[in-house]
Amino acid sequence: MNHKSRIVIVGGGTAGWLSAAKLAKELAANQPNGVQVTLLESSDIPTVGVGEGTWPTMRKTLASIGIDEAEFIKETDASFKQATQFVNWKSDPIRTNNTYYHLFSSVSDSAQFNLAPYWLLGDKHTSYAQAVSAQDILCDKGLAPKLITNKPYEGIQNYAYHLDAGKFATLLKRHCIEKLGVKHLIGNVVQVNTDEEGAIASLVTDTQGMLAADLYVDCTGFKSLLLGQALGVKFNSIADTLFVDNAIAIQMPYENDEADIASATLSTAQQAGWIWDIGLQSRRGTGHVYSSEFISHDEAEHTLRQYLGPKATDLPAKHIKMNCGYREKFWHKNCVAIGLSAAFVEPLEASAIFLIEASANMVAELFPINKALMQASAQTFNDSFSYRWRKTIDFIKLHYVLSNRSAPFWQANKRPESIPSSLSEMLNQWQHRPISKYDFAHVFEPFPQESYQYVLYGMGYHPDLAMSQSRYANLDTAENLFGQVSQMRSNFEKHLTTNRALLNKVKKYGFQKL
Repeated sequence: MNHKSRIVIVGGGTAGWLSAAKLAKELAANQPNGVQVTLLESSDIPTVGVGEGTWPTMRKTLASIGIDEAEFIKETDASFKQATQFVNWKSDPIRTNNTYYHLFSSVSDSAQFNLAPYWLLGDKHTSYAQAVSAQDILCDKGLAPKLITNKPYEGIQNYAYHLDAGKFATLLKRHCIEKLGVKHLIGNVVQVNTDEEGAIASLVTDTQGMLAADLYVDCTGFKSLLLGQALGVKFNSIADTLFVDNAIAIQMPYENDEADIASATLSTAQQAGWIWDIGLQSRRGTGHVYSSEFISHDEAEHTLRQYLGPKATDLPAKHIKMNCGYREKFWHKNCVAIGLSAAFVEPLEASAIFLIEASANMVAELFPINKALMQASAQTFNDSFSYRWRKTIDFIKLHYVLSNRSAPFWQANKRPESIPSSLSEMLNQWQHRPISKYDFAHVFEPFPQESYQYVLYGMGYHPDLAMSQSRYANLDTAENLFGQVSQMRSNFEKHLTTNRALLNKVKKYGFQKL
């Protein structure tokens, strides 16, 4: 690459603009010797636009590309997310104690000192989440994870965001163009030219002529125009593992401007899937994820409207066909796919935006300075993301496998042939011992040990440790940490304000400056 290196991103939305921001920032697109980053966005192809949940990694991502937290909150209708609350996942709703949290904070890093065995050996008068974290009280009472006096992106508890995906893409677009040196073009790809080696030589567009680059980033959604259609990289369906294939989304207004804003994503199990309920500043984002094999589209929409109540009767619903699976490769020749064009695993646990962040970070880090290095970068990227997607599928499937709900959809999810062997092997081990940090040896594990513990123990999957009780002799340390949780819970209730109150202050005053 003797000329100025060039990247062309095809497709906007969260995937396109977040990738553009990370690549432009890390590769100095606004500097004379930097990499030129161009994003081609269609004026007539809508984005899916319903991904409203993020992971705590988003804070670091936003800070790294230079977006102020207060600006982000104002512009994207964002609120604070501190957990996912699972309702009626363990069993049919006639049972009691059928709710648990997957929290973002714990009093102790499980890889340093794991409290799980001590909780398992105790009387378990509190849930696992209540024993190892005080964050559940913030979620129960709709409290914020920080104060107005905290610095941007710093919190008293770990947190992520709920956001409006369309407004987020608009903010990223403006920031990319005005601050990061991204060149924005409007148009559609009408032809993809390949060279004698099968790589992309150029793109022919309807309004911008021909575009050529050293690396092409496919953010064209499920269509996968470049990697899938032009380069022929096959798509591996996971319909035999994860059965949901459709979603219906409805935006639900609050009853008034000062209504409480939930601190957790609410996931409520249904007959043939589950309903998400996400609190933003101005509305709730809700949706029903379901399997069309076990429920009709009309029944699924009725289920969501029934959940929302009479005020949802006339609200418009958006129907989304989901194509769950992943490409055999994510980076082939000189084209890398990010977002839905690469893979999609259902929205449970909100992995989609995180994996966009991770993809863009890795492409920026591995961006080849010459053509000879392209294949090595692609191989490293493919190895990493094949692992990440497989582990993400395992973790999502885990929620279904552990359920004791009786409906046919849930029973089908427990069929052995539908469960990845890697997950079956770990569940077999975890019947007889606690989860260990050595089960998560890969540096790029998408879900850490603590996430698995929140889900397994929240769902009631408890190993029998009677024969190995003598291994856990640090009782004083454990009791001290359990005591800290109780003290933190009391302090949080005294000093933290509600999500709504803090968000109102942030929009007016911002956070304390650095």
